[in-house]
Amino acid sequence: MARRMAQRLARKTDALGATLAPYIEPFRVDDGRRFAIGSHATDFKGSLHKEAAHKIIAANRERLRELQEKLYAQNRWSVLLIFQGMDAAGKDSAIEHVMSGVNPQGCQVYSFKAPSPQELDHDFMWRTSQCLPERGRIGIFNRSYYEECLVVRVHPEILAKQRLPRRLVTKNIWRERFEDIVAFERYLARNGTVILKFFLHVSKEEQRQRFLERLDEPSKNWKFSMDDVAERRRWNDYQAAYEDVIRHTATPTAPWYVVPADYKWFGRVVIGSAIVAALDALKLKFPKVDKASLRQFAEVRAALEHEGNGGNGRGAARPALQQAEEVSRAGDS
Repeated sequence: MARRMAQRLARKTDALGATLAPYIEPFRVDDGRRFAIGSHATDFKGSLHKEAAHKIIAANRERLRELQEKLYAQNRWSVLLIFQGMDAAGKDSAIEHVMSGVNPQGCQVYSFKAPSPQELDHDFMWRTSQCLPERGRIGIFNRSYYEECLVVRVHPEILAKQRLPRRLVTKNIWRERFEDIVAFERYLARNGTVILKFFLHVSKEEQRQRFLERLDEPSKNWKFSMDDVAERRRWNDYQAAYEDVIRHTATPTAPWYVVPADYKWFGRVVIGSAIVAALDALKLKFPKVDKASLRQFAEVRAALEHEGNGGNGRGAARPALQQAEEVSRAGDS
C-alpha cells in the first residue's frame, strides 16, 4: 500500500511538473557560462492570454498555500526566494501577488536598502545572513547580497565606504565575491535550504512608462525617487553587471530565473510556477502521528464527547492526559 501511494504521489508530481514546465524551463538558468542577457526577451508572453494567465496564477496560489502548510508542519526544509531587478521591474508587486495566499506565520520578507554604518563594519553578506529563513519557512529577499556585485560594482565609491583593507581590493574582487556567493549557496543547499533566484528582466522603455505612471498618479508619487533617474543613466552598466552575476552564480542548486517582466501578469505566472514546482518536488508530507499518540487522542476524544453529553469528562480524560504528559517528559529527557 505504501509503495502504491508513493507511486501515485510521484505521478502527481510528474504531472504538475509537466503542466508548469513551459512557464519554467525556458527561463531557468542553472549553468550561466554562456548566458547572454540580450538573448532573453523582456516582453515574452508566448501564446498565453491574460485571462488564462490569471487562472494559472490563482491555481498556483492555492497550490502554494497547501505546500507551504506542509513545509511548515514538516519543519525540515526552508526556502529562500531572491528577487532582483532594475527599479520599477515589479519586484514588490510580484511578491505581493504570488505570495498573497501564504500563511504569514510561515513567510518572512526582508527588503535590503543602503547598508547602515554597523552593517558596513561587517563582511558583505553579514546583514543578509541574519535574515535567512528558519526550517519550515519561506524567506523572501527583496534585493539581497547580490547588490554587492551590482550597485556596488556600478558605484565604486560605495565599495570605498566598506573600508576593506586596500590590498584586498584588487581587479579580482568581483570574481572572488562570486566564488564566495556560490560556496555560501551550496552550503545552504546542503543544509536543507531550497534557493530560487528571480531576475525581473524589464526593458528600458517599459521602465520609462512605469516612471511616468508614478509621476502621473498622485497615489504612486511616493514610489518615485530622483535616484531612480540617476540610476537609469547607468542602464548599460547595470545590464552588464547582471549578465556577469548570472554567468558566475547560476548553479543547479541555486538557479536563476530570468523572468520577462514587461507584462507583469506573465512574470507572475513564471515566478509562481517555479516556486510551486520546486516545493512540489520535495514531496512534502504532514508529520505522521505514532500509534501511542493516536490511542491517547482516542481517549481524549471520548472524554470530550462525554463532557459534551452532560458528563464532566474528568475521570476519562485524566489518564489520557497524564499519559501524554509522561510521554512528553520522556521525550524532553
